[in-house]
Formats: sequence, structure tokens, C-alpha cells
Amino acid sequence: MAASTITARICETPDCGKEAKLQCPTCIKLGIAGSFFCDQECFKKFWSEHKKVHKKAKNEAKILEQMLEDKQKSLWAGFRFTGLLRPGVVPPMRTVPDHIPRPDYASHPDGEPLSEKAMRGNNSIRILTDEEQHGVREACRIGREVLDIGARAIAVGVTTADIDKAVYEACIDRQCYPSPLNYYCFPASCCTSVNEVICHGIPDSRKLEDGDILNIDISVYYKGFHGDLNETFFVGNVDEKSKKLVKASWECLDLAIKEVKPGVRYRDIGAVIQKHAQANGFSVVRSYCGHGIHQLFHTAPSVPHYAKNKAIGVMKPGHCFTIEPMINEGVWRDETWPDKWTAVTEDGRRSAQFEHTLLVTETGCDILTIRRDKDGQPHFKDQL
Repeated sequence: MAASTITARICETPDCGKEAKLQCPTCIKLGIAGSFFCDQECFKKFWSEHKKVHKKAKNEAKILEQMLEDKQKSLWAGFRFTGLLRPGVVPPMRTVPDHIPRPDYASHPDGEPLSEKAMRGNNSIRILTDEEQHGVREACRIGREVLDIGARAIAVGVTTADIDKAVYEACIDRQCYPSPLNYYCFPASCCTSVNEVICHGIPDSRKLEDGDILNIDISVYYKGFHGDLNETFFVGNVDEKSKKLVKASWECLDLAIKEVKPGVRYRDIGAVIQKHAQANGFSVVRSYCGHGIHQLFHTAPSVPHYAKNKAIGVMKPGHCFTIEPMINEGVWRDETWPDKWTAVTEDGRRSAQFEHTLLVTETGCDILTIRRDKDGQPHFKDQL
């Protein structure tokens, strides 16, 4: 039996009526609500009847799994994949407890961020107040914790759905909403992009394989503010070519961050990134860019990662935005899978990405999503 942190209930054994603080461990594993008992003896006494609940839940889970598999087969029938990766089954969308504050799209039937849509076409870049800066800092701090938890779940044989579950639970434990969940109906709590997936990969039942590279993109909404970051990780024994790609992608972000300070044009960041990517024999994705972030998930400014772009705006203290270059082994062009989310390389070759949320200061910038050691000191990714 497992002790529950939930307020005590009444024992479910008939004619008992005692206060119950222990919950059936099998029910916890199967996600069955309730099932509280006063002690082990009462639990054993009612076991022959109670276990029928487990059987019913397992049968319902099998039916749902079959329905999802049938839907998956229909979605992908006749589709031409650009690379070797194939999608697995996507689990049902999770719900977030009502007491956790959420963005406006969380409960919208089409997942539309109405506050974001109201700002479309407005290129004005918000200068955050001290209070707003504190709010974003807190969201980014929690986002970093969540990403590190998701990263610890990575192993050969683990599914990306398993990682998404770990991310979801980490968010709930920290009383924050996983920003991707239901954003334009995105079905998961994070994005997991494997090998040729550039971005927006949907966590599913596919097991990670030795030699894969995996990007985990985390965004959280905490007390009215979003924080956003991602990293690309090695799964098992990765070949040298992929290691070079991941290393160069991290270096592209690092070089770009060093350019951030008041007076710099947003359009100039892309040239720095493209120069380094091309020097290493790689290309830069053009379809997706960095973005402003605060109370809104995505807003002005836009921060393209390629040279000779037409981004609007000059950096000022108080601006908050992401830089998140996506670097490809082959051509820069992308395609989108029929799930309407997963962006893959046109030639099926691998892609890697890193992202930080940045706050412009008087002299440069603060990296709000940087990893910190046990003493609170900042340090960068060490797997490279």
C-alpha cells in the first residue's frame, strides 16, 4: 500500500466507515481515482472484489489503445516519409488540475491563444517592468528544472511518451502549466524531436534507439508568465557526424547570445548563426524563428536565425525573447507531417537545436534558462 498526500477519505471496504489515508498501488499505476482504504487488513479483506476495478480499467485501456492505433494507421496511409523515422501512437491528451493557473488557450476548444492573436501585426516590443521581469525569471527557472528532469528520463528503450509523462508530472509538482498543452490543440506537455525532426515532434510510443539524437523543448506557464528552452541530447552511442552537428548547433546559439546587448538589430543575429553553421558544413532552417515571450507564449520580436532577413526592431533593456537556431545536416528546407505539427528535414537528414530565453540588460543580457550547478552558479551543457 502507498501513503497518499491527498486529504483522508472514507475506507471503500463496505461497512467499514473508517478514515482512509492509504491508496491501492495498482490503482495509482493505472490512473484510477479513489480506491482508498484504512489499513492493509481492510484492503486484503476487500481484495477479491476490488481487483475487478483493475480488470475493467485494463480492458478499457486496451480498447482505447486499439482505437488510437486505428486512427494512426488512417492518418499515415500512403504518406511519403523523408527519412527513416516513423511515428508511434500518441497517448490521449492529459488534463491539468483546476487550481493551477493556465493561459487562455488551455480551455479553448480549438486551443487558440486569443491574447496572442489580438497582438498579431503589432511589431511593438514590450519593455518589461521589474515585476514582469521577475515573473519571467521564475518561469524560466522552473522550466530549467523541468527540462533537466525530462533529460534524466532519456535512455535506449524509453519512449518519448514516457518523457512527456515525466515532464507533465514535474510541471504539476511545481504548480505550473505545461505551455504546449492544447496550444492550437497540441496534444502533449512538451515537444520531442528525434533525428530528422526539426521541431514540434509529438511524444509517442516509439522507443528511443541507440544512436538517436533527441531534442526536448520545454515551455512552462507559471503565475502568468511563460519560460521557454530546449536542448538536443545523445541517446546511447551516437556517431561522430551527429556529435559534430549537435556541437555546432550549440555553438550557433552561444555565439548568437554573445551578440545580445542594447542597440543591436534583431535582424543581425541570423548572420552570426548562419556563418558558423555554414563553416561547419551545415544549413539553417528558415521556417521557424525565435520570439518574444512574457505573459504571451509567442509575440514580438521575431528573431530569424538566417542572414539577410527582415526582422524588425532594435534590442533595448527589458526586452525578453528566445533564440533557438535549428541546424540541419543537409538542406535547410522542411516538410510537415500529416499530424500538422511535426516538422522534418526535406532530405531526411538529421537536425539539432538549442534554445534559451534571454533578457536584455543595460550591458548585455541575462540567460534566464541557463543550467546552474548545486551552488547556483551558471554553467553550460557538458555532454559536448
